[in-house]
Amino acid sequence: MSERLPRHAPPGYDCPFCAVVRGEDAPWTVQADVVWRNAETTAWVNPRWWEKNAGALLVVPNRHVENLFEVDRQLAGDVHAAVRRPAFALKRAYRCDGISTRQQNEPGGDQEVWHYHVHLFPRYSGDALYGSAARLTTPEERAPYAARVRSALRELGDEAQTA
Repeated sequence: MSERLPRHAPPGYDCPFCAVVRGEDAPWTVQADVVWRNAETTAWVNPRWWEKNAGALLVVPNRHVENLFEVDRQLAGDVHAAVRRPAFALKRAYRCDGISTRQQNEPGGDQEVWHYHVHLFPRYSGDALYGSAARLTTPEERAPYAARVRSALRELGDEAQTA
């Protein structure tokens, strides 16, 4: 597809997700939130929590692309393979009933950060995720969740990639 879609990031946009990928702290996210990193992707505990779904993750490509319309097939595969690994870890770490993913594009799709990303939510029966309110958390609140996910990732090892 050769159609060039409009970009939505303002001129001079300082991408906070790129800062995290580079190993820097960014507004609302610190390096201690990062639970997974490889050459193509990075995942961290989302600083925004929904009422009954604490410890959700964000998974991003390390290469900056604004949204789904800029993601090539290889990068899409890398990102979604990376989503699987922490999904297994969330199940183990949080003993959740299920997992939901969410991905938004462009202003009309409620995209807020102009870097392609996938939300990974731990889900519990009756949690009303999509009708609940969200709030920003502190690094201290997120730390035990990040530790649990990192521990689960270590326990799973390669099992999470081939399961």
